[in-house]
Amino acid sequence: MQKSNSNSQQNASADKTREQVMAEREAKKQAKQAKKQKPITPATTIITQVEQTTITKKLTTTTTTTTKEQNQLQLAAAASAPSYDATVTNNAVQVSAQNTTDSLTNATGASEKTREQIKAEREAKKAAKHAAKSNKANSVDAVAQQLNNVQLTPKAAANETAATGAADQDKKKPALSKAERRAIQEAQRAAKAQGQNKNVTPTSGVAKAATSSVKATPVVSATPVKEPKRESESPAKSPSKPTTHKAEREWNVKLFNHLVSADKDASLFINDASVHPSIARLGVQYAQRTIVGSNARCIAFLHALRQVVQDFETPAKKEFGRSLDAAVKHHVEHLHKCRPLAVSVSNAYKQFKNQLMQLPDKPETELKELLGHFIDTYIENQIGKAAQAISSSMQEKITDGDVLLTFACSSLIQFICEEAKRRQVSFRVIVVDSLPFCEGQEMLRRLHACGIPCTYVLINAISYVMPEATKVMLGAHALLANGYVMARTGTAQVALVANSHNVPVLVCCETHKFSERFQTDAIVYNELCDPNQLVKDGKCCLHNWQTKSRLTPLNLSYDITPPELVSAVVTEVAILPCTSVPVILRIKPDIGY
Repeated sequence: MQKSNSNSQQNASADKTREQVMAEREAKKQAKQAKKQKPITPATTIITQVEQTTITKKLTTTTTTTTKEQNQLQLAAAASAPSYDATVTNNAVQVSAQNTTDSLTNATGASEKTREQIKAEREAKKAAKHAAKSNKANSVDAVAQQLNNVQLTPKAAANETAATGAADQDKKKPALSKAERRAIQEAQRAAKAQGQNKNVTPTSGVAKAATSSVKATPVVSATPVKEPKRESESPAKSPSKPTTHKAEREWNVKLFNHLVSADKDASLFINDASVHPSIARLGVQYAQRTIVGSNARCIAFLHALRQVVQDFETPAKKEFGRSLDAAVKHHVEHLHKCRPLAVSVSNAYKQFKNQLMQLPDKPETELKELLGHFIDTYIENQIGKAAQAISSSMQEKITDGDVLLTFACSSLIQFICEEAKRRQVSFRVIVVDSLPFCEGQEMLRRLHACGIPCTYVLINAISYVMPEATKVMLGAHALLANGYVMARTGTAQVALVANSHNVPVLVCCETHKFSERFQTDAIVYNELCDPNQLVKDGKCCLHNWQTKSRLTPLNLSYDITPPELVSAVVTEVAILPCTSVPVILRIKPDIGY
């Protein structure tokens, strides 16, 4: 019995010695870790940073609790970690466990730990491992409930509320498409432009209004946002100028929306101080169709250009040629806004630019005299002498008893008929006219003043008078490089009827009207006229056409005649087929101006 008692006492003493040894080992390990780490003040400690997958900001809270209360909070957070481990990342839980062990180490220091503390450490490590393995999803409300269980300071609670609101906003904000982002940018630009004009409202309010109107779902935020006013939203969406432009374009045929028309806005002619008075006057005459016809428009342009050259003053430290070129370019752009330039005017401007680039090094007065002489020579050779050469070629074709049929009004055809009358050739002229301009009436008046017998019909009666005609003489606005003739609307119809009656069609055109453009229809390039010109009076069926939703009048200036309907083209060079236009364009620089 004594031996058994002594053995039991030795075993008990051995067990106590084993526990003491383990406690001493743990105390030594923690003492070494405490020496390696820096001391942390127990007054302020940092609660674990919880990083959520749906929350972009980190919740950082600071407490002013005692070391004992902090340890209890750390242990509670570590113990409750498995319940909401779906929204807390593995790294965050590991950091919480590490912070728990560090706080326990700092609290005990090098002193011996009790059995309960060691068990608590083991439980914390097990909970951390279990939380690291599990990745199940959990709602944000569960995280918020767990965080509410932890006693936080008022400042930390405010930060938590703001971060939760931001997370909800990021979660509910829909992804904007490219069109929506572009709409927001346009709204911001329009608001910025309006803010510069009025200097009342900033751009941010309008941008927020446009953003809220584009998004499909409302944005939930923690802080209340005032709803923007409707008044600030309307200027960004519908500025005044684009609305007016859209209303004007509604009455145009969609197929011809790419074409331009004459602008009759008075501010375009008056309010531009950089435009010479002669050019401004010419622009008004172009827009109001006071000056019509390719030759007349070209001559008026060259006369106005001569006045610009005479009144031009070279700026200080500038070259005469380049400064004048920039000024003339601005004036030509102004004329193009008033009415699209004729081919004859464009060719004259090109030749003037070539002459301007080849000016010698002379005083400014002599250079202006050279340019004035070039303009006079161009008018004389390309228009005056060219008309005489074409007339002399046509006099051989006009004989006694001929009946000449012409369309609309052409100064060149008028000159040919007057020259034949001087030669005392017995002939008569049939003038075919069409709406809306009725230019044939002016042709009829001029020929009648010269004593030439004339007959006036509209284009709808051309089939009745065509059998009487022996020759058809037509003017042209331009002759294209592919042989097509661009002339007043209705010319192609006259040529078609003449071809069906086997009547020769002669097109009289100077070479300065030849164009390098290729065109086979009247849709690619043309000039739109005012559709109201088609309305004659109140009894016309087109009266108040704006009120009729499905009616859109189309008033084109020119049409295209194919070369198959043209017998020959009479130029100052020779009588040529339409297919010889590229040859004339190639040798034209050698002809001289």
